[in-house]
Amino acid sequence: MSEAPKPEWWFYHLSRTTLEQAAAPLMQKCLDVGWRVLAVSPSADRLAALDSILWTFDEKTFLPHGQAEAPGLDPARQPILLTSKSDNQNRAEALFLMDGTKAPVDAPYTRCMVMFDDGDTDTRNLARQQFKAAKDAGLVTRYFQQTPGGGWKEAGK
Repeated sequence: MSEAPKPEWWFYHLSRTTLEQAAAPLMQKCLDVGWRVLAVSPSADRLAALDSILWTFDEKTFLPHGQAEAPGLDPARQPILLTSKSDNQNRAEALFLMDGTKAPVDAPYTRCMVMFDDGDTDTRNLARQQFKAAKDAGLVTRYFQQTPGGGWKEAGK
């Protein structure tokens, strides 16, 4: 019996754009490689803002998604599921953790992506703890900082 794959933990340190503006292109990249996305936040306002931007961030397309709590929605059918709960109802390979959401270091995803704003001290400190836990567990960790143009540069590279 083979061992379950271990997740990579990627950290995105926001300093130039809103989380929603930064998350949408990253979610697009996940869909482009064939992954489903589970985006978790305890904030209903954050989920609503993310829902809105996924319709409009690209003039040519929208990102197929739904909010888990929406009446009549089948979470399992959503390529991107926006939710306040960490249960993987859409069989996602990519987990987006926002607003201080936690997941076990060995969460059953291909990639765990922690997004945090530079101005949110509590969430930034939690991201540091998550980074250390993943590193200590021997998992792949990558840390990205926003560039002045809103893109990403990997720290140390």
